[in-house]
Amino acid sequence: MPAVETDIARLEAESAEAGFWDDARAAQDVMRRLGELRAQVGDWRRLTQAADELATLAELAADDPDLAAEVERETTPLADQVDQLELDSTLGGPYDGSDALLVVHSGEGGIDAQDWASMLARMYVRWAERRGLKAEILDTTEGEEAGIKNATIEIRGPRAYGYAKAERGSHRLVRLSPFDAAHRRHTAFALVEVLPEMTGEHEIDINDDDLRIDTYRSSGAGGQHVNKTSSAVRITHLPTGIVVTCQNERSQIQNRETAMKILRARLLERQMRAEAEERARLKGEHTAAGFGNRIRSYVLHPYTQVTDHRTDVSIGDANAVLDGEIDPFIDAWLHQQLERSGAA
Repeated sequence: MPAVETDIARLEAESAEAGFWDDARAAQDVMRRLGELRAQVGDWRRLTQAADELATLAELAADDPDLAAEVERETTPLADQVDQLELDSTLGGPYDGSDALLVVHSGEGGIDAQDWASMLARMYVRWAERRGLKAEILDTTEGEEAGIKNATIEIRGPRAYGYAKAERGSHRLVRLSPFDAAHRRHTAFALVEVLPEMTGEHEIDINDDDLRIDTYRSSGAGGQHVNKTSSAVRITHLPTGIVVTCQNERSQIQNRETAMKILRARLLERQMRAEAEERARLKGEHTAAGFGNRIRSYVLHPYTQVTDHRTDVSIGDANAVLDGEIDPFIDAWLHQQLERSGAA
């Protein structure tokens, strides 16, 4: 872990400099990153000690069947923990340690697509909870009859963006439609975007003159209050044409803060995409439009199967997947990216 320990020493030196806390937001980002790196080193040291103890136990188990069985039982979970930490250590991109904004959009499929977008939003909230991350739905636009047109979910915690980015793309659902009187099989699509949330280190400057801010009355669920006050906010970034809205909060100020957070993330994502396209151009590579690619199919009829088309990983328990058990897909994709970068 020499590289991690070097980063820790650098951040510790930075935090000890005079005026470090003058920029409270940037200082908090540094301290959070420092805490994450220290925890990572602590985990490696704990596993190293456990591996040493297991190796000693294995030597003693040569003539003891009971000890041999204990070594066998403890080897697999220890190997799994080592594999997970190795995967964590590969997430060293400039934004992999950031919190994430995950946006689910309903696509083709009418009411079924809006219901499918709602199912996906729930799946990601459940996934975040399973990983010990914090998830909060920042904004939703309700569907006309059921489900949602879109939802923005903030996922906070160590390497939230590094893992969540594996989910961006088009997701396909095949099932017997509950909205079809004849109960026929329907196909629906939803698009998932994953954006890194801004930190002080990666802040993007936004000129107030480049913004058009409109307020309007919120619609959908929320009671009488949201319909009587102009608390919803729409922000248009004039140079790029990016439009973001937020109407979940009762306060116009809160909605504006949330909308600005989403706008910064979208501008950063735009910048990241432009940089990736320029690198590909210089290397003479062809890159497909990632957000439009179908990455996974969820089949609920006539059988149950969830298949990731990038890695060919399949899971038969679709209900478990929809309840947030998507780590096998994410881990397989990250391993695939690691192998590709190693072969490049």
